[in-house]
Amino acid sequence: MDLHLVTYFVAVVDHGGITRAAQSLYISQPSLSQAIRTLERRLGVTLFDRTGRRLELTEAGRRLDVAARRILADVARAKDKVAAVRELEAGRVDVVTYSAFSLDPLVDIVRLFRERFPKITVRIVAADGPAGVLTAIRRGDAELGVIDTTADTSSLTVLPLAEQELVLAMPPDIAAGLPDPVPRPLVRDVPLVVDLANQSDTELLSDVFAEGAANVVVDCVHPTATWELVVRGAGATILPRRVAHDQLPGSVVRSLDPPVVRSAGIVLRSGRPSPAAVAFLSVAHADYPPPSE
Repeated sequence: MDLHLVTYFVAVVDHGGITRAAQSLYISQPSLSQAIRTLERRLGVTLFDRTGRRLELTEAGRRLDVAARRILADVARAKDKVAAVRELEAGRVDVVTYSAFSLDPLVDIVRLFRERFPKITVRIVAADGPAGVLTAIRRGDAELGVIDTTADTSSLTVLPLAEQELVLAMPPDIAAGLPDPVPRPLVRDVPLVVDLANQSDTELLSDVFAEGAANVVVDCVHPTATWELVVRGAGATILPRRVAHDQLPGSVVRSLDPPVVRSAGIVLRSGRPSPAAVAFLSVAHADYPPPSE
């Protein structure tokens, strides 16, 4: 059933006839009469009793009147919701990432986004490394992803975001005999608490592992547990400088030589993102114009 026919039908009911309804709709009387006849023909029923001077609804017309007003109300509500999203008064943006970027830079971006757009919800989806992020984006499980820009992102758009310096964070007793910065080969003699299953990090840091990863004393997939183990003296770990300063109080933080830098970017599918996603990109300074607040 065409929505404009439903609108015409309700107008005729409300105005008690074709003439006034046509005037209110700014269409000709013959056009409105034809539209009502088309509606009756499609439904296979007579909607109005035309024997008197004023059109009266038949039983079928009364049933349609109830349904038609419900349809128009539902459409109006849907339009309001769409408008609210476009005006950033409602909606949600889904962002997928993995442990490397879940704190830095994502936390600060989300905090700033929530300050500017408090009515938009942010949903953060966890992925298993860069491949998991790309799969989530291609499947539509999330609209935006934070990923290492060296990943193979063919067919997707990648916008530069930030750079991370990875540093060595360790208890003071382990740091005592090490220079600053620490040459990477020396790290092979340092007891490490790391996640060997994190393929992107192990490839980036391959030259800090002894043969057979013999210097890895704890293989831990949980970042918070890793940080606590370092704070309690179990070993050293390698992580972004900002995370080290925020999460490992009392630890010694030193650069690696040569430095280890990881570039983060935001990945998304081609085409115009949703209004909420564009707002997120603008807060992240990812080359999209800021929307009106």
